[in-house]
Amino acid sequence: MRPKSDLQCTPLPVTIFAMARDARGAAKNTPAVQKEPFSPGALVIATLSNPREKFWGMILALAPAGLSLSGAELASFEDLTVMVRDGEPFTPAVVFFPMHRIERLELDLPDGGLPSLSQRFLSKTGINPADALSPHTEKSAINAADLSRPHASKERA
Repeated sequence: MRPKSDLQCTPLPVTIFAMARDARGAAKNTPAVQKEPFSPGALVIATLSNPREKFWGMILALAPAGLSLSGAELASFEDLTVMVRDGEPFTPAVVFFPMHRIERLELDLPDGGLPSLSQRFLSKTGINPADALSPHTEKSAINAADLSRPHASKERA
């Protein structure tokens, strides 16, 4: 009979996905260094349970206790883009969701020919979503016109 340790699967040192490839597409022996996809600043869509809702935003922190986001409910995404496009001041919601409510977390990426929510936000408003969703401590509401002008905060000083 084999010892118990021999029957256990040993983790592979690197996954196939993370393997570095040379110009021909052949795998190299050195593993590729990958950035954590769900790091602070990443734009994501969070699917929540109890009550069921979806939230689009930028990760502020991801911990075993839960997820902190700056963003908006997915149901009000179109209203948000219209409000920003029209130059109305807005404040992104800064929220914390406990981990037991998080059902799914996905990166906001394009799907085939469909643009991501971030791409839609940029095309409709002309404002980078990361700039619009970053928490601003200097003022409570963000004016969309200030985000579209470079060095707007320096002009007021």
